[in-house]
Amino acid sequence: MAKMDETVLMLKELTDANGVPGNERQSREVMKKYIEPYADSIETDGLGSLIAKKEGLADGPKIMVAGHLDEVGFMISQIDDKGFLKFQPLGGWWSQVMLAQRVTITTRSGKEVTGVIGSKPPHILPPEARKKPVEIKDMFIDIGASSREEVKEWGVAPGDMVTPYFEFTVMNNEKMLLAKAWDNRIGCAIAIDVLKGLKGQDHPNVVYGVGTVQEEVGLRGAKTATAKIQPDIGFAVDVGIAGDTPGITQQESTSKMGAGPQILLFDASMVSHRGLRELVVDTAEEAGIPYQFETIAGGGTDAGSIHLTANGVPALSIGVATRYIHSHAGILHRDDYENAVKLIVEVIKKLDKDTVARITFE
Repeated sequence: MAKMDETVLMLKELTDANGVPGNERQSREVMKKYIEPYADSIETDGLGSLIAKKEGLADGPKIMVAGHLDEVGFMISQIDDKGFLKFQPLGGWWSQVMLAQRVTITTRSGKEVTGVIGSKPPHILPPEARKKPVEIKDMFIDIGASSREEVKEWGVAPGDMVTPYFEFTVMNNEKMLLAKAWDNRIGCAIAIDVLKGLKGQDHPNVVYGVGTVQEEVGLRGAKTATAKIQPDIGFAVDVGIAGDTPGITQQESTSKMGAGPQILLFDASMVSHRGLRELVVDTAEEAGIPYQFETIAGGGTDAGSIHLTANGVPALSIGVATRYIHSHAGILHRDDYENAVKLIVEVIKKLDKDTVARITFE
């Protein structure tokens, strides 16, 4: 494996952390460790979203930059008498990417138990049934136990978190990073590095680097964190679709990895704020930062909750094109991540009272 620098080590630690919706403690602690040196204060909301505050101008506009701490995973729902575990998906899973995949169950005491997702073997299925994908309800997790009692002895119980198991890998092209949970530890990393990028810099506002909880089950933590902060401007930083793999048509996605951060025009949760979007595009052009537009007809980001808070918050989602999201392993390009940080930092430096007032009604 290629030698890891400081940034890659942070990305490894963030993605190695296990955190499903409603159980984000591990990823929150990693984010807190990395963002603390650049924050004036850190607090959480009642659901557990992390809020790191950095003051530029005390009475300036409040700017929120939010990644989400949770990843898609599962929760143990039942244990049968033979020691097999039934589970509930947390977030959107496509059944075809699940079978025979290794998972980690985290018990209440923090012990990790290895399992594999299983189903009835194809050898005993009629030919017609073999051609159909196995439904999630017919899958189970095998941890090598022989009875319900044994599972209990090992400390595994209903409600326990289940996450994909995957080894963080720097690929042959060292800009390409392969890991679980890019959705959305990359957004958490961007929020960390935005605060880092503003260290020692003048900025005419108060910036909040946020790790929200429960995004994958309905943008929930963004609602509570935004209510607590009451920002004037909101950015959601998340993954986006990479349209550069075989079979994807231009109509479906034009995004390419390495071609710059994605500016999301619309998705199922929001229409991007025109004034804010135009400021971001103008800033990218002036600074020579590459960018690309993206639209996603299905799915949403935390910006969908941010923009509907209180009287409304001008918001925009900025994405990093990522392959194979909502599976055990995704790939993204380091340049897109670094350019997303650079772009948001440059925009924040411009967001004074007058600019916020001007773009709000554009």
